[in-house]
Formats: sequence, structure tokens, C-alpha cells
Amino acid sequence: MSRKSLVVPQAQAALDQMKYEVAQQFGIQWSPDGYNGNMSTRDAGTIGGNITRALIQIAEQSLGSGARRF
Repeated sequence: MSRKSLVVPQAQAALDQMKYEVAQQFGIQWSPDGYNGNMSTRDAGTIGGNITRALIQIAEQSLGSGARRF
């Protein structure tokens, strides 16, 4: 499985929305055409790190509410 393949392909739209929201929150320019090659590594890390933080928080809340545990 490649790093970029999603376990749930339908989650792509939600992940893209999170990218836009985090970028906007930190004042980072996000290219609407999908090309962000001119983005600094620091900005990309800010977006990725905050998305990861949000996903972990969502998972912890889900587990805390009695969801199936692994």
C-alpha cells in the first residue's frame, strides 16, 4: 500500500477540506488548482501537523464515546 492511498477513499474530500481550513486559519496561501510547489516546508509542516493533531483528537473522542476499540 502506498503512503498516499486512503483506507477509505471517500475521506479524500474531508481531508482536502481540512487542508483548506488549516491553511486559512494560519494565513497560508493555498492554491485552488492543487499545485502548491511554491509553499515553504514550514507552511506545509504547519498544515500537516495540525491536520494530524485534529485527526488524533477526533479519534480520541470517538474512542471515548464507546466506539469499538482495537
